[in-house]
Amino acid sequence: MLEIGQFLLFSLELMSALFIFLVGSSLLVVICMYISDVRQTKQAIRRNYPVIGRFRYLFEKQGEFFRQYFFAMDREEMPFNRAERSWVYRAAKDVDRMIAFGSTRNLDPPGTILFMNCAFPTLEEDAVDPAEVVIGPDCPHPYATRSLFNISGMSYGAISRPAVLALSRGARLAGCWLNTGEGGLSPYHLEGGCDLVYQIGTAKYGVRDSAGRLSDAKLAEVAAHPQVKMFEIKMSQGAKPGKGGILPAAKVTDEIAAIRGIPSGEASISPNGHPDIRSAADLLDMIGRIRRVTGKPVGFKAVIGETAWLETLLNEVVRRGVDCAPDFITIDSADGGTGAAPQPLMDYVGLTLKESLPLLVNLLLERKLKQRIKVIASGKLIVPSKVAWALAVGADFVSSARGFMFSLGCIQAMQCNKDTCPTGITTHNPRLQQGLDPTDKSQRVANYHKYVSYGVGLIAHSCGVTEPRQLRRHHVKIVAERGISIPLDQLHPLPVADK
Repeated sequence: MLEIGQFLLFSLELMSALFIFLVGSSLLVVICMYISDVRQTKQAIRRNYPVIGRFRYLFEKQGEFFRQYFFAMDREEMPFNRAERSWVYRAAKDVDRMIAFGSTRNLDPPGTILFMNCAFPTLEEDAVDPAEVVIGPDCPHPYATRSLFNISGMSYGAISRPAVLALSRGARLAGCWLNTGEGGLSPYHLEGGCDLVYQIGTAKYGVRDSAGRLSDAKLAEVAAHPQVKMFEIKMSQGAKPGKGGILPAAKVTDEIAAIRGIPSGEASISPNGHPDIRSAADLLDMIGRIRRVTGKPVGFKAVIGETAWLETLLNEVVRRGVDCAPDFITIDSADGGTGAAPQPLMDYVGLTLKESLPLLVNLLLERKLKQRIKVIASGKLIVPSKVAWALAVGADFVSSARGFMFSLGCIQAMQCNKDTCPTGITTHNPRLQQGLDPTDKSQRVANYHKYVSYGVGLIAHSCGVTEPRQLRRHHVKIVAERGISIPLDQLHPLPVADK
């Protein structure tokens, strides 16, 4: 008993000493923080309210996470609400996507999309797979695909090695294409074995000479890869029209620098426009040049704002002849995403897809160029309803970056530009990358693609057509004032000859 008593007494004394040590240490830390706060001059809150003022910055930092998980309603969070993200997660994991009781979606706000089901929906035995679409039919190497939904541009550098691997492998499983983004062609794009669209940005990464100009020799090298099916000239991007790509120095590793042809460890800032494309005529000349060198379809990507240049471009196509036309146009929405962009551009510049897509399609129809020039719609189209809407307006294809990021496990942490992405998608930190298993995530990419395509088919069959590309504007209504809907073909009328 004596030994037990001595042990208990010793334990109490040890705990007391430990408690005193912890209290003393904490008090010392608080005193140091107090001295630091009252002496610094950069933050008034900390200087006026030493120690306590630090909580303001902590709460501000954590606020976005508390809103995301505890306070935001299912349909109100931006840029993507919880209902949309949750659907993508379930689709990617191939788990039940059914819901019960009733939709949480408010059907009254202006702009709400409503599809018009018919009395006699398409029966399962009458449904067909999407028709094959050929892009650049007159090119030496045209590209034919059935995929409605594809992976938009995300460069190696903006996203990590395992993320590129997972997307590449997943795209092959899904039978869709993967856009390389403007950062050049990496071994990880090729390793998965999928179809690739090579994006040429304003800095010409991967196809530039020592002076930063487009190199025909390097273009031919890239085109020699049979997986590279098309080339896309990036004129502008929805999240930052008028601003080039931005890759912080922390993300420019030796490997990424070698692929891009730039110095390692220095921020990779692309010009805000192509120095050699200063007019619509220049753009057509560049498209022709790349097509001659590569023998493959060539198009361009742009967010629409001022439209006179686009009309000039299409008029020039009519004047020169359709042989000079771009094989496709990727139209990006002003609410598109990026890893890094100035907030004034992200918040205030450019037209959203709901206005720019019907505008472009109508311009093509008016000039009888719609069959020649394919339209790819991009920008926040991550769920079947929005993909179906774009097809009904006149898009031939839809591409998404952020939807596929969610399929990889993105939690919308908003850390893309800081090399601290907690899911390993947009970081080059090996410790954070280890959580992203390309084998597992590639299957999730394929699952997500499968269920988006399936969901678009459900909507199409409900509207009475046999496959999604048969959807038309009269199948859609848009809610206007007082919660009353109007037909989409009344809101955006087709040119008279195409009605």
